[in-house]
Amino acid sequence: MKLAKNTLIPAAACAALALTLSACAGGSSTQSVAKGSGGTPTVRIMVGGLDKQIYLPVMLAQKLGYYKAQGINVKLSDEPAGVEAETAMISGQIDAVVGFYDHNIDLQSKGKSTESVVQLLQAPGEVEMVRSDEAGSVKSPADFSGKHLGVTGLGSSTNFLTEYLATKNGVKPGKATSVAVGAGSTFVAAMQNKQIDAGMTTEPTISMLEQKKLATPLIDMRTAAGAKAALGGTYPASCLYMTTAYVQKNPATVQKLVNAYVATLKWIQTHTAAQIADKMPADYYAGVGKDVYSKALQNEKGMYSPTGLMPADGPKTVLKVLSAFDPTVKGHTVDLSKTYTDDFVNKAK
Repeated sequence: MKLAKNTLIPAAACAALALTLSACAGGSSTQSVAKGSGGTPTVRIMVGGLDKQIYLPVMLAQKLGYYKAQGINVKLSDEPAGVEAETAMISGQIDAVVGFYDHNIDLQSKGKSTESVVQLLQAPGEVEMVRSDEAGSVKSPADFSGKHLGVTGLGSSTNFLTEYLATKNGVKPGKATSVAVGAGSTFVAAMQNKQIDAGMTTEPTISMLEQKKLATPLIDMRTAAGAKAALGGTYPASCLYMTTAYVQKNPATVQKLVNAYVATLKWIQTHTAAQIADKMPADYYAGVGKDVYSKALQNEKGMYSPTGLMPADGPKTVLKVLSAFDPTVKGHTVDLSKTYTDDFVNKAK
C-alpha cells in the first residue's frame, strides 16, 4: 500500500490546495435543502469515520429513530479523513460534516464561512500511540524528531494535533514526517509493517493495537482532563458543522438535526456503555469484540458533551493550538464568534 507522506508544516498547505481545487471545480452549498417524498427534508452528512467512537452519536441517533422522529431524511456517508469531508462540503457535494470543530477556524482563515451548530464531544478522544519497539526511544513528543507519525489524513484534525504536540515540545518544522494512514485496519497495518513509528488514532483502533501488542499509549486525550494536560485547555472536538450560507437558508432543518443530536447526547448520559454498544452495528466492533468495544467506550464516555453547547474556553484553546503551527491561521485575525453558534442547541426540545 502506497502511503501519502509529507513533512509536518506543509500538511496544512496541502489542505489549502485541496480546498482551492474543489472550489474551482464549481458546486454550491448555498442551495436549499432537498425535499423527499411527502416534503421530508433530505440532508447529506459526511462523517470522518462512521465507525469511530468519537462520531458514535451520528449512527446512534439513527438507531434510536431520532432523525425520523424529527421528520428529516438523513443520508450518511463515510470518509476516513475529516479534511476530505470538509472539501466535499465546500464543493457542494454534501450538506454537512460531522468532524472536529477546529476545521471551522482553519476554514475561516482560508476565507470560507462555516460554523458548528452542535458540539458532540468536549474532548478529542484521540490517543498518540507509540509502536511497541519504539516505546523506549519515544517517551514524549520531544522525541518525534526523525520519526514517521501516522495521521488519518494530511490536513486532518489528527494532523493538526500532532503538529501542535511536536511544535509545543520543541521539534522544529520538517524534522518529523506526517504519514496519512487512515484509521482502523489501515492504521493497524501501518503500525504492524513499521511504516509509522507512532500515530494518533481513536477507539476502537486503540484497543485493536493494544490487543495485538503493537503499540502503547503515549498521550491520552480521551477525557477532558487528559486534553487539558496535553493542550492547555478544553478542546471541543466532534461537532456538526456546515456552511454559514446553508445554516441561514435552512434554519428549520438545522434545528431538527440539532434536536436529534441533543436528544442523543442526553440518551448517552443515561445509559451504560454496554447499552450503547447494543445499539451499534456489529461491524463497528468486529475487529476487537463487543466486550472490548464496550470497555473502551466506558473508559472514554466522559468525552461526550452532556449538553451540545460549546465549552466557554474551547474556541480560544483550539485557536491557540492552530496558531502554533498552521501558517494560514498564525498571525491572522479569526472571529471565533462566527465559527460556531449555540442558538440551535438553546432552542432544542
